[in-house]
Amino acid sequence: MIITIPQLDQLETAAQAFLKATHQASGVYAFYGDMGAGKTTFIKAICEAMGVEDVVNSPTFAIINEYSKPSGEPVYHFDFYRLKHSGEAFDLGCDDYFTSGYSCFIEWPEKIGPYLPSDCTRVDIRLLPDGGRSVEFNPTGLQPSGQAHFSE
Repeated sequence: MIITIPQLDQLETAAQAFLKATHQASGVYAFYGDMGAGKTTFIKAICEAMGVEDVVNSPTFAIINEYSKPSGEPVYHFDFYRLKHSGEAFDLGCDDYFTSGYSCFIEWPEKIGPYLPSDCTRVDIRLLPDGGRSVEFNPTGLQPSGQAHFSE
């Protein structure tokens, strides 16, 4: 599925569509994209749509941030950009987080190589020439099945 976000004011609608397509984002989600593509911004919008009231920001220095849904369930947000080697993810206990059954949103998943779960959902975020964003993901584990475009 491809969600096109032409402007920031469509983030909320796009995040809700993402949650609907991914069945409320339970599981592990690997966000790929260039620096500045909008990975953190989209994860923040998803967390807000899930009802997270904590401040959601990039865990670049902490590596892992934990937020809470209104139900008390945790949501984990990882940023592996600063890792020097994939074994650091293992040392942090990432496998325990990934198998917890709770939502895990991962920025820079390419840095953790073999520790990325094989059943995670890949999410590709791209900056479009007009300044919008394209979010492509596969909610069913099959080939992308459709497109959604959000505009005023």
